[in-house]
Amino acid sequence: MTRAIDILCNDFTPNGIRKNYIENEEEHSRFEQVGRAQRVQSFEVSEFKNRMGKLGVEKVFVAAIKTWSVQSQALLEHTTTKEVIDITKAAPDCIYGLYGINVHRGMKDVSELEQAVRENGFIGAHLHPHGYGYPPDHAYYFPFYAKCQELGVPVIVSMGHTLDLMPIEPGRPIHLDKVALYFQDLNIVCTHTGWPWVEEAIALAWKHPNVFLGTSAYTPKIWKPEMVKFINTFGSDKCMWGTDFPLIDHQESLEQIEALNLSESSMDKFLYSNAARVFGLD
Repeated sequence: MTRAIDILCNDFTPNGIRKNYIENEEEHSRFEQVGRAQRVQSFEVSEFKNRMGKLGVEKVFVAAIKTWSVQSQALLEHTTTKEVIDITKAAPDCIYGLYGINVHRGMKDVSELEQAVRENGFIGAHLHPHGYGYPPDHAYYFPFYAKCQELGVPVIVSMGHTLDLMPIEPGRPIHLDKVALYFQDLNIVCTHTGWPWVEEAIALAWKHPNVFLGTSAYTPKIWKPEMVKFINTFGSDKCMWGTDFPLIDHQESLEQIEALNLSESSMDKFLYSNAARVFGLD
């Protein structure tokens, strides 16, 4: 069985799914738009852990996501740090937390990021920049990057297109270029393949030793050929698998990856080894 690490998953519990994807009208409408609303599932932690075990998914990173809504000027998706802590405590051997950055909270949020890592074992941070209106190379984010670099944990940045009704320009991968230069000891994961700027994302990952690509939020069958080639050849050390569950189902994604005909070495690096190395789990 193929072993795997999902580097980006959302709160899958009944409360999390209800709050963020069913009762949340703005987010629910986006899921309906792409035909995913009826596929959304929720699981208790024990159920989720068992399901992941059957699929060969050994570790899952759950984000305390903080997506800011341009429409309501409030948090659109909001999973609290406490909610993620509770999930990780229920399955400490396979579920790990990612701290969700809310740039509007400034240095208070930076302090809570440090607390989440030092006291609660979070292994990285997650940033969704689109709704905040500032691209990732804006100085507002620099204290978060500096703290992650100090703590030795990566930052996952949702890049490329966003399904939500907010500007997509902040998601252009080129905005990570200066960040990678200014914070050369910070590992940065550009997620969502960077689409529609996939080649731009590939260029950055190839250029910078500390930039990596994640594939969450898109089913493998629609990944651009350039992305598949990068995973399977000269970028085999630079790519990581993710789902953004509940948007993409784990079983669905893994089955489609099998159809990509990746080499055995590239498959292992992509699904497991690269993430284990970058997040210090090897």
